[in-house]
Amino acid sequence: MRVSIKSSVTAAIAIGAAALVLAACGDSDSGNVDASSASGGSGIVSIQSVDGTNVLADSEGRTLYTAEVEKKQIRCVDACTSFWEPVTASAQQSKAASADLNLELGVVKRPDGSAQLAFDGLPLYSFTEEGAGQLEGDGFVDDFDGTHFEWAAATSGAGSAPSESNQPNNAYPY
Repeated sequence: MRVSIKSSVTAAIAIGAAALVLAACGDSDSGNVDASSASGGSGIVSIQSVDGTNVLADSEGRTLYTAEVEKKQIRCVDACTSFWEPVTASAQQSKAASADLNLELGVVKRPDGSAQLAFDGLPLYSFTEEGAGQLEGDGFVDDFDGTHFEWAAATSGAGSAPSESNQPNNAYPY
């Protein structure tokens, strides 16, 4: 039987691609995330236990954060977004995630016109300086364009919700 070089190369590429897929699906446990407690979501957000705290996480497993200073207006723009990456989502994605996770999720309009995922009325961000399963941005303080930010992990679970008087309604102020 005669085998062409083209068939051999195609087979080698297919085997290599399969090996890469298997390696990417392998164990990448950083030791901080309890995968057994991770909740499914619509793909844009999930709930994960990081260092014993149930936090919202993006599709890459990175903890999501909010800043109270953005309660009425998005202030994290320009240089701020190079450290705090906005989590973009459509209204349909936020509705699906809200139903999947039984959380109050929605979208707010960013100054550039894009839609950003929000939790309890506050825009959600990932901290670009941390990887999946980390909680280093919780309590982080910084200043951009004259605005003082105090970042908090978006948490889910008993005792982590804001008091009733601070609960936003579905009419986000953006």
